[in-house]
Amino acid sequence: MTAAEFRSLALSFPEASEEAHMGHPDFRVRGKIFATLGPDEDWGMVKLTAEQQASFIRTEPHVYRPASGAWGRRGCTIVTLCDADEVTVRQALSAAWRNTAPKRLVQEHDLE
Repeated sequence: MTAAEFRSLALSFPEASEEAHMGHPDFRVRGKIFATLGPDEDWGMVKLTAEQQASFIRTEPHVYRPASGAWGRRGCTIVTLCDADEVTVRQALSAAWRNTAPKRLVQEHDLE
């Protein structure tokens, strides 16, 4: 997966927008970050729950790993883009979007 593909997937979710945070792109829903691209755009980050993170890491440990420190312990998960495929990244981004978007917006769009 490329950074452009990650960006395209992230922006495909309802009300998703691209902004910048700490010098690199991030993806938001109603002003809240649900994903980012690393400064060199060779990795992405998705905001998962700790349980979701564990599931993705267990399934694809070569693609997903916890972010450093407290962020990682709270579910922020690094995606190694060169090893990732569209199917699981779409699932991870969908989970991150649902975790971040207001409940009403999630219900309106009933994304799976």
